[in-house]
Amino acid sequence: MTTLKSKLKEDLTTAMKARDELTSSTLRLTLTAITKEEVGGKTARELSDDEVQKVIAKEAKKRREAADAFAKGGRTEQAEREKKEGAILEAYLPQQLSDEELTAIVASAVDEAKAAGAEGPRAMGAVMKIVNPKVAGRAEGGRVAATVKKLLAG
Repeated sequence: MTTLKSKLKEDLTTAMKARDELTSSTLRLTLTAITKEEVGGKTARELSDDEVQKVIAKEAKKRREAADAFAKGGRTEQAEREKKEGAILEAYLPQQLSDEELTAIVASAVDEAKAAGAEGPRAMGAVMKIVNPKVAGRAEGGRVAATVKKLLAG
């Protein structure tokens, strides 16, 4: 069974042979972030695929935020590069949920929380506890929270 980390390493080697500078540098930075995470605790350890995915998601989010910042600053070339790097990383992540899919998951969680007696703004935490495991890695936290707030207010 190939781990996600070894797939990243294989793809890095392929990108280097193909002289694909963008993919090479993106994967190199991501592998560095993974290694940093592995040796960052009290004891060095191998990350699970889920943990590697979290690192990749964090790196992809950094690229999106940087792309927005560069775009706002009128630096379109850098913004484009950040977007391309983000797209390379997205390929290693689970398919993101569409707005409809996310809304359906949140709606059922809201019903579940209400059935358990949680209502109003205080239900937010209860709903998030139900939703988070179901959408892990497939929807960004901010997007999930916004959908929960919208449906609770509705």
